[in-house]
Order: sequence, then structure tokens, then C-alpha cells
Amino acid sequence: MRLRLLASTAVLAGLAAGLGLAAPAAAADLSGRYAPVAYAQPAPVFTWTGFYLGANVGYGWGSSGFDSPAGAVGGLQAGYNFQFASPFVLGVETDFNLSGISGGTFGLDYFGTVRARAGYAFDRVLVYGTGGFAYGQGSLDFFGLSSSATQTGWTLGAGAEFALDRNWSARAEYLYVDLGSATFPTLTGPVTTGLDANILRAGVNFRF
Repeated sequence: MRLRLLASTAVLAGLAAGLGLAAPAAAADLSGRYAPVAYAQPAPVFTWTGFYLGANVGYGWGSSGFDSPAGAVGGLQAGYNFQFASPFVLGVETDFNLSGISGGTFGLDYFGTVRARAGYAFDRVLVYGTGGFAYGQGSLDFFGLSSSATQTGWTLGAGAEFALDRNWSARAEYLYVDLGSATFPTLTGPVTTGLDANILRAGVNFRF
């Protein structure tokens, strides 16, 4: 009886010792196998959506009656883009520009536009078409009498814009501007003339 009791005690002691050695080994194995992995936050997806404000400078040329006025232009623009869950972008833009376009008897003092824009984005490159309302002030110097008149019409064009970083972008744009015609008083009576102009300009935008 005593021998059986001693044998059972020895067996239990051996099992306990074995379990005591196995538990830390298992714990060490588990901690090494399932070590936590650092979380890497994905880079934000670029989007053209948002408001922007910018400046432009360029050159314009065209025709007004028998004159072919030309000269430098420059101004400010502001707008808003909305990019869908796709490469398609829609927007609206307005601009106001001082003008040095002149020649012969006619000169354009300033012009502005209010336009819609529709484009396709290749990630950070946006190619777009644009069109809408145009207005300006023309001046006529005829036989010593200078007069000015407001002119209205339409514009149509296209351009490309490149995002330099999250906030800044640069662009190049062409606009065809038809300001219709206006009547100017002169010493020999009223003279009616208009302006059709081609505008090439480059600009920068800050996007909020």
C-alpha cells in the first residue's frame, strides 16, 4: 500500500514538474508567434474638390471692325470644383482681368467671365473645357473723341491644370471671347463695333 502511494506521488510530482516547464515555453511560443504589427495609415486619396483662388497673366489678340487689337492681359480668378467618385470633375469659375488689348481706334479696358467647367482628371492632371458669359468695357478713340461702353457676350475655351501639391496648382488656358457689339458716340455720329478676341494665359491657384 505504501509502495503504491509513493509511486502515485512520484508520478504526480513528475507531471507537475513537466507542466510547469511546458507552460512558460508555450507562453513564450505564443508571444513570439503573435507579436503585434504596427498600423500604417493609408495615404489620403487626392481630389480636385474644393474652392480655389488664383491669378493669371497672358496675351490676347483679335479683331474689331477694321482694327486688329492685341496686348497683354492679367487678373484674378476664383471658383469651385467637385470631383465625383470617378475622374469626372465639374466646376464653376469667375474672373476679372485688366486688359492692354488695343490697336487702331479700339481698345479693351477690362473684361471678365462667369463660366462652367467640365473636366477629366488623370490623378493630379486635370484637362477641362469651359464656357459661359463674358463682359467687358471697350473704348473708341475716333477723331479726337474718346468714349467707352460696356459690352457683353460669350466665351468658350479649354485648358489643363497640374496640382503641384495639396494646395497649389498651375495651369494653362485658351479662351475665345466674343463681346458682341456696342455703339460709341463720335464727332461724326454713333459708331457700332464689337470685339472677337483670342486669349492665351497661364495662372496659379491656391486650393482651400
